[in-house]
Amino acid sequence: MPEPLEQSTIPSTPLLESDVLRTFVAIAESGSFTRAAGQIYRSTSAVSMQIKRLEETLGRSLFVREARQVRLTPAGETLLGYARRLLKLNEEAIAHFLQPALQGRVRFGTPADVGTRILPGLLALFARSHPGVEVDVSVARSIDMIERIDAGELDLALVTVGNLGQDDSRGEPIHSEPLVWAGRTGGVAALRTPLPLALASPDCAWRRQALDALDRIGRSYRVAYSSEQTSGQEAAMIADLAIAPYPSSLIRPPLQRLDGQYGLPQLGEYQIKLLRGSNRSEAVEVLAAQVIAAFVEYRTRPAKRLERNEEIKWHAG
Repeated sequence: MPEPLEQSTIPSTPLLESDVLRTFVAIAESGSFTRAAGQIYRSTSAVSMQIKRLEETLGRSLFVREARQVRLTPAGETLLGYARRLLKLNEEAIAHFLQPALQGRVRFGTPADVGTRILPGLLALFARSHPGVEVDVSVARSIDMIERIDAGELDLALVTVGNLGQDDSRGEPIHSEPLVWAGRTGGVAALRTPLPLALASPDCAWRRQALDALDRIGRSYRVAYSSEQTSGQEAAMIADLAIAPYPSSLIRPPLQRLDGQYGLPQLGEYQIKLLRGSNRSEAVEVLAAQVIAAFVEYRTRPAKRLERNEEIKWHAG
């Protein structure tokens, strides 16, 4: 009877997992563990553990961790080139052997600045998992999105609740959070009379909530800065030219919440809904499910990630 073969004593070469390499590349390109976690829809602690295991496997430190960013070590720079090539080769192999199970086209609408940081990462993941589906993205006001849904020009659309002249009875609520007053830490704008405000257009939900609340308590104000983009409102607050109504999750240094101070009234919640058009194809429904999941993930991430690195933008239009 033949002798059983002895197990080889030669240690096997460790394998680099594609998921870990994708995390490594995301950190290298974003300069932040927290931003990378947002892009790949994982917690910051999970991302840190992946990199720790990768460094232990390779026996090298891959990142130099500094106060506000991380940068690659020489070993990290070397691995980055390999990682990009390995990920590209993996995608080519998958594309060669697998026919896309899902095909079609989805026309997706979003107001300006709603999820301009969350949507690109979401859509990139969707493109990798469903390469046979084309996604066309349009940007306009919420009220325009609703009209385009009704006209059959869009299959899915994100809209903000509360805009002037808008039917808010439709759609599926997928995100809600407090709308609060924000201003520069240590600033004096909130002490001025009349109160200087940074607001969007007159039909904006945030603007209406803020002005209605101030009118109820008889507080005098003036629109000191007008911008359709949250980046413009943020710039006015950082310069201490004005305060503004702002989603609580967006506030990060040098801005702070001003609720409960300076006699400012409560503003309540603001909400985002997802509207579906008449096209209920499988491709549309799969993308809708991923959009909903992305907002759930956003809400459940630790609030700490927003203090320095989170850059998700919203707009109430």
